[in-house]
Amino acid sequence: MTESFKAIIWRQYGAAIDMLENAIVACPANVWGDRPGWHEFWYLASHTLFFLDYYMSETAEGFAPPPPFGLEELDPNGVLPPRVYTKEELLTYLAHCRVKTRKAIGSLTDEKAGREAVSLRPGLTFVELYLYTMRHVQHHTGQLNLILRQKTGSAAPRWVSISKTDL
Repeated sequence: MTESFKAIIWRQYGAAIDMLENAIVACPANVWGDRPGWHEFWYLASHTLFFLDYYMSETAEGFAPPPPFGLEELDPNGVLPPRVYTKEELLTYLAHCRVKTRKAIGSLTDEKAGREAVSLRPGLTFVELYLYTMRHVQHHTGQLNLILRQKTGSAAPRWVSISKTDL
């Protein structure tokens, strides 16, 4: 895995994370949501960060998000978090995920890239899992931006072409 290829992957991955951050920062208090709910702004952001964190792990065994976040997202019965997370908590989690993603991409080898991520997402290699997760981040960021447009009447944050940070 060449350093230039990893840098290219990071620039796009980092841009997706930057766009998620911009949406979270732009969300006014009256749109954030004040109750547990699948379609609340805060929940969509939390869900996106949880799976970014999870899929950037080496393995599912022993995975735990940083406090105050729990493992509700992995519950097959679809359990919501016990409370509404604050914008500050999610921005802290986003910073954690940005560092973890940068390290995962930076340490990617040809061997790992082609290895199946069995415990995280069976059927996908690690490099495919990373691309899958980047699409997941962008999918939910698009939802968040739509919510911002619909509920605030103003434009959501603009498109980010490349990451604001280097690998």
